Amino acid sequence: MNKYSEIIEAARKVIQIEADAVEALAARLDDRFAQAVEMILACTGRVVVTGMGKSGLICQKMASTMASTGTPAIFLHPAEGVHGDLGMLMKGDVVVAVSNSGETEEITRILPIIKRMGLPLVAMAGNSSSTLARAGDVFLDISIKEEACPLQLAPTASTTVTLAMGDALAVALLLQRGFREEDFALFHPGGALGKRLLLRVEDLMHVDDSVPTVLAGTPLKDALYVISSKKLGITGVVDEQGDLLGVFTDGDLRRKIEKGIEVLNLPICELMGGKPKRILRTNLAAKALQRMEEYKITSLFVFESDEEQKPIGIIHLHDLLKAGVI
Repeated sequence: MNKYSEIIEAARKVIQIEADAVEALAARLDDRFAQAVEMILACTGRVVVTGMGKSGLICQKMASTMASTGTPAIFLHPAEGVHGDLGMLMKGDVVVAVSNSGETEEITRILPIIKRMGLPLVAMAGNSSSTLARAGDVFLDISIKEEACPLQLAPTASTTVTLAMGDALAVALLLQRGFREEDFALFHPGGALGKRLLLRVEDLMHVDDSVPTVLAGTPLKDALYVISSKKLGITGVVDEQGDLLGVFTDGDLRRKIEKGIEVLNLPICELMGGKPKRILRTNLAAKALQRMEEYKITSLFVFESDEEQKPIGIIHLHDLLKAGVI
């Protein structure tokens, strides 16, 4: 076995140990997990997540994930808690305390204050007979068979299991609250993610005179002027009522010419492609992008509803690119 093989084998062993630990966690979830979720749903304040050391780092992520998915949450550093930060706690809060051993001194020191304030406590520990586990109104078992660290010293599998339990709580709460994409977007307005979740087709589409359409009987040579002047590489073909019958693109023109067809004087309705792809104005811009990628096209005509046949706009791939949706 060469040097690289030894390194890769060691890494695979770590991943396998942690994967086995998470699988075992999933197998032992029971009614206590559901009770913890209901306890958090019933609270009128925030979820205060507290843990020390590596567990504390996981707790910060846990609080952040909950806060971004509809469950108000903050992180309380237990060592700072005994020096004044317990003032963060208020009536209506639920505390989630995490300690693999269940005996972390900084955690056990703040338990009496939590109890004195009458705050519900979700205890996450790897030892069911520990001080923390016995103090909890609900106990969530995050025990592991072994750490991935060969010295059995560095928190590895234990922090992975804690992270998974925190994510499970956050997602279960999200589902129980009926949290939607639109709600998520409100908490993530910045960057590409916010644009993908906040921008709708109606925010980016071309409307009125900017929408390229020609009547079905229009000769191709005249339709080409519309395609060129609107600068979208496409025109819709409509009937007298304005209902969309089909589309013709500059790509269609190239394909017709390559076949040697004399097409310039033919009516556009004889050359158009039928069943044009469509999108509703209220759909997310990200959905328009998904549809363009699915059908390998660059434009979608926009409609008010599924029943409507008269387009109210058109959205182009370049519009999505400029808006930062891509």
